[in-house]
Amino acid sequence: MELVILFLILSAIGYVAIKKSVGKLTKTPIWLLWLALMSPPFIWVGWYLANGNQSSMPRSLILMPLILSPLVYLWLIEIGRPKNHKIEQELSTPESSEDNNSTTPIILNTDENHQQALEKSTVKVKPINSEEEKALRDCFPWGVYYLQKVDYLPQGVLCLGKLMTAPEKAYTTIKANLEKVFHDRFLIIFQETLQGQPFFALIPNPNSQAEKEKQKEEEKLTRPLMALGLLLLTFVTTTIIGAEISGVTTTELETHPELVLQGLPYSLSLIAILGVHELSHYLFAVYYQIKTTLPYFIPIPFFLGTFGAFISIRSPMPNRKAVFDVAIAGPIGGFLVALPVLVWGLAYSDIVPLADDSSMLSFQALDPRFSLLLATISKLVLGSKLVAEKAIALHPAAVAGYIGIIVTALNLVPVGQLDGGHIVHAMFGQGKALVIGQITRLLMILLAFVRGEFLIWAIILMFMPIADQPALNDVTELDNGRDFLGLVAIALLVAILLPLPPTLAQWLNI
Repeated sequence: MELVILFLILSAIGYVAIKKSVGKLTKTPIWLLWLALMSPPFIWVGWYLANGNQSSMPRSLILMPLILSPLVYLWLIEIGRPKNHKIEQELSTPESSEDNNSTTPIILNTDENHQQALEKSTVKVKPINSEEEKALRDCFPWGVYYLQKVDYLPQGVLCLGKLMTAPEKAYTTIKANLEKVFHDRFLIIFQETLQGQPFFALIPNPNSQAEKEKQKEEEKLTRPLMALGLLLLTFVTTTIIGAEISGVTTTELETHPELVLQGLPYSLSLIAILGVHELSHYLFAVYYQIKTTLPYFIPIPFFLGTFGAFISIRSPMPNRKAVFDVAIAGPIGGFLVALPVLVWGLAYSDIVPLADDSSMLSFQALDPRFSLLLATISKLVLGSKLVAEKAIALHPAAVAGYIGIIVTALNLVPVGQLDGGHIVHAMFGQGKALVIGQITRLLMILLAFVRGEFLIWAIILMFMPIADQPALNDVTELDNGRDFLGLVAIALLVAILLPLPPTLAQWLNI
């Protein structure tokens, strides 16, 4: 029954994700695309319902749907795709979504990149007249960006040419020139085609409105009472779940309500980890003057007590530096809180025999060997008490720290609009980020063969839009310091998800 419920939730998420990611790119019915992409889990769930755990699924039944499903899905998109201008397809116009990632049935901290300014620009474009086009051409000095052609598309005005100087200098100079002519009428985007050719795009700016309307919009963005209310509800639900994790039964809670206080170590620790993660995103967004909501928690009265937290970014990122800083701030902030909480909780955890059916959510008998980082930390804290064939009964605070480590890893996966997707986009550009995202999807499927718990996450990544939203200046590259920090983040992801090698396990005697 739990498998069917999880499948139904996944199906709904998949339909919404497909509708929002490719709904405007093809005339193929959404239900047909959904059916093509959902065929593997359809087959797998059907097999398990028919056979249960009596035998293992044939490998061909696992691999063939995974190979054929994406091919059919892409073919259906292509046959329904309108024949548009090549650059028009490459010019990203993000969808606006109030729940871009937050509905994922795994606890996640997400920063939803709405960028409504770009999305609204697909609706109508205010054309420029011949005098304005002449003024526009004069904004491109030949020694900065040699303008060769001006095209008009539904998304905006494209200025195609050759870059003659450093990207940062070109964007700053031309942006200043264009703003002298058009003021705040357009957003100036500096982006690369998939072939690496830089071009400028002028997108109608829906935010060039009266100051009073801007103030009203800001009031709608920041809803402190709503944020506080969700925080309090999450505190209640996580405290109750924390009490259950600590061993308090429902009957005991009904007769002795004060026992709910035993859930505070879990509740306060988890809220601190998730809160610092989202607050880090928020503060960096504010630093770069990016419009964003306050962090919102998602309370639920079961599972872990929360589905995580999110912020909603409502304006374009100015450059790849901002994309990187806002994205990496969350995982770093959350990890720096989760690590000491995990160490503290492990110090009060108990050693128990290793169960045959141990999984990633077996808090009362967790096998830390599924993660190189977790196994190393556990051995350092527990010392000689943790040996082979032993597991850990996690203290509630250790459960919160452990969840924080897993959340950090899932958010660092370099796909689409996850934090890791933003990071690789900022480091390598959109074209290479797309390739990295596709490779990551395949690697996650391979990881699912080692740890079955990752199968659901691998399927979710198949539905997740793989392209990140472009920054206004999406050409200027990062400095070496940020590139190094990005590589450290990727290394952290590998250390968390990589199983403990047998040789190292033998050396550590665990």
